[in-house]
Amino acid sequence: MALTREQIVEKVSSLIGKEHVITNIDALKVNSHDRYRKYETLMGIYKLPLPAAVVKVQSAEQASKVLAFCNENKINCVPRTGGSATEGGLETIVENSIVLDGSEMNKIIKINEQDMLVTAQCGVLLQDLEDQVRKLGLTTGHSPQSKPIAMMGGLVATRSIGQFSTLYGGIEDMLVGIEAVFPNGHIARIKNVPRRACGPDIRHVIMGNEGALCFITEVTVRLFKYTPENHQFRCYRLDSMETGFEILREVMVNGYRPSIARLYDAEDGTQHGFNQFAPDQCVLIFMAEGSKRLAEATALGIDDVMAQYQDVCTTVDSKIIEKWFNNLNWGPEKLEEERRHIAAKHHMGFTTEVSGNWSIIYDIYKNALARIRKDFPHLEDITMLGGHSSHSYLTGTNVYFVYDYYVKACGPEDERMKYHQAIHSLILEETLKAGGSIGHHHGIGKYRTEWIQREHDSAYYIMEGLKKQFDPNGIMNCGTIYPVKNYPV
Repeated sequence: MALTREQIVEKVSSLIGKEHVITNIDALKVNSHDRYRKYETLMGIYKLPLPAAVVKVQSAEQASKVLAFCNENKINCVPRTGGSATEGGLETIVENSIVLDGSEMNKIIKINEQDMLVTAQCGVLLQDLEDQVRKLGLTTGHSPQSKPIAMMGGLVATRSIGQFSTLYGGIEDMLVGIEAVFPNGHIARIKNVPRRACGPDIRHVIMGNEGALCFITEVTVRLFKYTPENHQFRCYRLDSMETGFEILREVMVNGYRPSIARLYDAEDGTQHGFNQFAPDQCVLIFMAEGSKRLAEATALGIDDVMAQYQDVCTTVDSKIIEKWFNNLNWGPEKLEEERRHIAAKHHMGFTTEVSGNWSIIYDIYKNALARIRKDFPHLEDITMLGGHSSHSYLTGTNVYFVYDYYVKACGPEDERMKYHQAIHSLILEETLKAGGSIGHHHGIGKYRTEWIQREHDSAYYIMEGLKKQFDPNGIMNCGTIYPVKNYPV
């Protein structure tokens, strides 16, 4: 027999102390969703089942007790830290769920300058961690736009990536060791070693699990020397995204690793102010960094590549881009500004990020935008439709589609499905058709699960096996990554 809300709260309070168990109605509302539903929640609409409680654990041992209780009583548990997710992965879709909140596990445990490692609890803000290591002349190399509000546990759980990824890599390249708690209460710790060949890399079972398999409590990531005095910017304007993708490929296959390699189309560039120096044109941006010799060599290598395209590219003053880049991240102030704008104008902005190899990436970009312009029924409400590439590799790159629109054709309850999810779906369909991936760095959440089996194809067998092995009772973040029926939209 299922426990009542009151019984759940009473039992969890007895396990870790009632001071760590929150049942305030406003807190429950906020913790029933993430940024995917930002419009309707701003309008005061909370349609999803509210959790029974938000449980703010202080240690892996407390998390173990709570998860074992949830597992025994088949109570849905939604792991959460910073709450900056954008794909619905933090939504509570099951009655009387528990939100397992690690935000108060916020200690930087150790900065090891000799081994170039830093160990932090899951609730440490990335901005705080970066500020501390920079005092020592070091950096994590991780800089997503959500840096001021994102926490380490969530960054690892969603396989996040930062703006300097072309040099430093994604979180999968930075993560060394990790501690996580599984539904049966088992605490697993993967030790910090530079590399090992002792079976499959089990870090990847935990990294990217989005709370669907376990709860991350501690992470260890690499550190790098921080030498901002050596930063070198390059900026160019050009007329063709296809040419821009060709240039990005040339830079990567020639072995150069700028920390930033970005290509904006004219529409997306306009919202960044690029139309002031590149009206109706694409913009290509690079930043080289590292030691003085490395940064110089990288910048000179980019110059060599760009010399081949001097007939179609024009150099832009790098100081303009340096100023733009220093104001790129968004924190609490920008979020509040966004909320005021939405409330006053009913004007929304969303993104969908995908990836593909060099041979198909331009087709994904071109065909997705054409499909939206052809099939989206409320095209007249879209005020901006474009995209950019911001993370490149030897074999390909990503496209970050960006779209803004006024909500006119429906009320706030239907905005997501009529606008955001409808556009989102067209992009993902075209990406799969071309052979790309439906999720580059925001994760699957609950709103890309419709395509998860097509994404993995025969390898979905492995995904199913992980769920059956580590969460046989299905208590971990129901509906995230793994599809469920009768999802409450």
